[in-house]
Amino acid sequence: MEFNNPLAGIKWKRIFGLTFLVIALGVGGYVFYNYGAVYSDGYRDGTLIKFSRKGFIFKTYEGELNQGGIANSASGTALANQIWKFSVKDETTADKLNRLGGKVVRLHYKQYVKNFIWEGETNYLVDEVEEVK
Repeated sequence: MEFNNPLAGIKWKRIFGLTFLVIALGVGGYVFYNYGAVYSDGYRDGTLIKFSRKGFIFKTYEGELNQGGIANSASGTALANQIWKFSVKDETTADKLNRLGGKVVRLHYKQYVKNFIWEGETNYLVDEVEEVK
C-alpha cells in the first residue's frame, strides 16, 4: 500500500514569502500610521512659562505654554489657566524657546498619534516659534 502525501504539491517557499510580505506590510503600515503620519497641525499662542531639557537616557526638550483662561478683572489675576504641554526635537527651535521664556509666543506644532521615546514626552512636536509683539 502506497501512502500519498497530500501536502506534497504545495509550494512552501511561496506561502512563507507571501506570509512574510503581509506581516511586513502590516507592521510597516502600523508604524507609519502611529509614528510617521501627522494627525493634526496648527498654531498655539500664549505665554511660555516653562521650558527645560529632561530625561535620564534620552534628553528631550519639554515646555509648557499658558494659553490664558478665566481672569479676575478686579485683581488682575487668572483664576483658571489652560496649560498646553509640548515637546521640541530641533536644537535651533529649542535655543529660540530658551531665549523667549516668559514672553508671548506663537508656536507651530505637529501632532502625532504616538511618538518614540527619544522624541519627547508629548505627542505635540513644535517645529517653529515666533515672538508675538
